Amino acid sequence: MEQSVDDIKNGLNEDQIWLLEHPPLYTAGTSSNISDLLNPQFPVFETGRGGEYTYHGPGQRVGYVMMDLKKHMQTPDIKKYIWMLEEWIIRTLAEFNIKGERREGRVGIWVILEDGSESKIAAIGVRIRHWITFHGISINVNPDLSHFNGIIPCGISDHGVTSIHMLGEKISMDDLDQALQKNFDYAYLS
Repeated sequence: MEQSVDDIKNGLNEDQIWLLEHPPLYTAGTSSNISDLLNPQFPVFETGRGGEYTYHGPGQRVGYVMMDLKKHMQTPDIKKYIWMLEEWIIRTLAEFNIKGERREGRVGIWVILEDGSESKIAAIGVRIRHWITFHGISINVNPDLSHFNGIIPCGISDHGVTSIHMLGEKISMDDLDQALQKNFDYAYLS
């Protein structure tokens, strides 16, 4: 990813989006607090992205977005870029009849469960260097949600995490990838 960002910066490559799954692991963002690492069951990797601790693993789609914001925005704006990532996730989830929502003061995308409680279905953690973005998003399709128990995800202890399958939509990773590709739009940045 670092090499791709450098290549984009130097005009040697175009914007890229990588869609992948990781083996079970935890990542620590630049704002992570060691007290949120409760009982790690998997390796912990320090990253340069923003945010706190999160889990990545099988059944979760991770999307790394590497783009030059100067090419897509008159005035590069990190908040607008985060809004664009949120909008991308919200529109993608809507393809599967899931209403994803933003919450003031809480990073990621949230859903309201049948009992009225809220759970996180997607996380966002980015880094920007020379206005080139990297890291990105993760969407829970059907991961083992108990793997989040080793951390306080994103530093938020009073809300849970959920997945697309837990909400009753039994989609495949390919289904999600097609919806992600359909709903990504640079126009969100303008």
